[in-house]
Order: sequence, then structure tokens, then C-alpha cells
Amino acid sequence: PGAGSDVSAIKSVARKDGGDYVISGQKMWITNSLQADWMCMLVNTSDGPAHKNKSLVMVRMRENGKLVKGIEVAQKIRKIGMNSSDTGLIYFDEVRVPQSNRIGQEGAGFIYQMQQFQEERLWCAASTLESLSNCIAWTVEWAQERKLFGASLADQQWVQFKLAELKTEVESLRALTYLACERYIAGEDVTEWATMAKLKAGRLNRTVPDTCLQFWGGMGFTWENKVSRMYRDGRLASIGGGADEVMLGILAKTMGIAKRPVK
Repeated sequence: PGAGSDVSAIKSVARKDGGDYVISGQKMWITNSLQADWMCMLVNTSDGPAHKNKSLVMVRMRENGKLVKGIEVAQKIRKIGMNSSDTGLIYFDEVRVPQSNRIGQEGAGFIYQMQQFQEERLWCAASTLESLSNCIAWTVEWAQERKLFGASLADQQWVQFKLAELKTEVESLRALTYLACERYIAGEDVTEWATMAKLKAGRLNRTVPDTCLQFWGGMGFTWENKVSRMYRDGRLASIGGGADEVMLGILAKTMGIAKRPVK
């Protein structure tokens, strides 16, 4: 809590005791925390600089269905969307974890996490492509069936043009995502492309469902409607895995028009 997009500001601490780490602190917005048996935890393992004092550690959450001693999972966070995936707040009080559960080098956790974010952001972009395409397809079908003022909704040129624009935007995102994935597989640094794809995916997850929902009228404002679910669920794409503003900051740095902070 209190860190969020500023990953270097996390406060959870792991001190060494014999062959173990003893972990204390809190983690918020943890996906599937109410059911997970393990978590990969970024934690401060020294008092060094914020970008060089963190490590990734595999922490056992549950054993035989029961929470490990020292771990408390708070009440499920009630969200406006993404309700098929639980999200929770976790407390750690002197939780013992073998140091052998550390991933890679001690102190390199921040770098590992930044590298992992590129994969997560590529996934975010790739995972939205079919859902966005489906949202448009569902709306095209609805517009062809919906009758008003002696014609179908799809006969309105405004509707035709907006849906055509949305499809063009989605296919542009697809091309960018495929390019980024191809270059990532080839071993290239895709920080810039992954960041642009994540930014665009987040924006389209807001504009596409919003525009389509408008064409559904009152039916789009019902809870059971698939487009209204996308309207709720898709909003997270501009926040999770790095907010839009973080993406823009990264791009400004890769373009050389923003200075990198010195810490």
C-alpha cells in the first residue's frame, strides 16, 4: 500500500536469520490472493538504494489448504469489474521463507521485475485483441437487428463510420502487438513497443466498449449485457501493470525528451 505504480517505494522487508528470510509487511492489489498457494514477492532484502535493495522471493502462502503461520489475507476487495478474479490485501508478520526460494541474485529483484513488466504489458495488449474484436462484432450484429425510425440502427451512417473506425484502431493495435512479440522472441529490447502496445490497449479498452455500449442503448446499461461487462472489466487495462501515465513517462524517456531520475 502506498507504492502502486512507484515500484521502488515498496516497504515490505525480508531480514536474514540463519538460512531463512523473515518477512514482514503488507501487499495490496494481489491477484488471486484469496486462493493462491504461492506468490512471487518483491521485497526489500537490504538497506541499499531503492533500485538495488530488492529481491524476488517465492513465498508459500498455504499448506494443506491452510495459511502459513504469520500470513493473514484480509477481506476480498470489492471491485467495479474483473469479478471473476479475486483481489486482496495480505499481511506478513515474521513469515519464515528459505533463502533458497530467492529468484536469481539478491538485490536484482527490481531489474527482474522491470523486465517481467515487458512480458506482462505484451500480454495485456495481446489479450485484449479478441475481446475488442468481439465487442465490435456483437455490436454490428445488434445494430443490424435493432429497428428504429423505419430502418435498422446499422443503416445510420454515423454508426457505420464509428464501428469502422473502431475496427481500424483494433487492427492497428494487433499489428503493433505482433511486431513487438516477433522482436521480443528474436531477443530484442522491446521496452518501447511493449509500452506503446500496453498504452494503446488500455485506451481502446475504454473507448471501444464505451462507444459500442452507446449503440446498445438501454440494453447496454444492463448488468447481463456482454458489452457492459467489457465496459466494467476493460477499465483496469489503463491501471494494472502500469498506469497510462507511467507508460507515457517511459516513452518520453525512450524518446530522449524526459530525463531519467537519479537515485
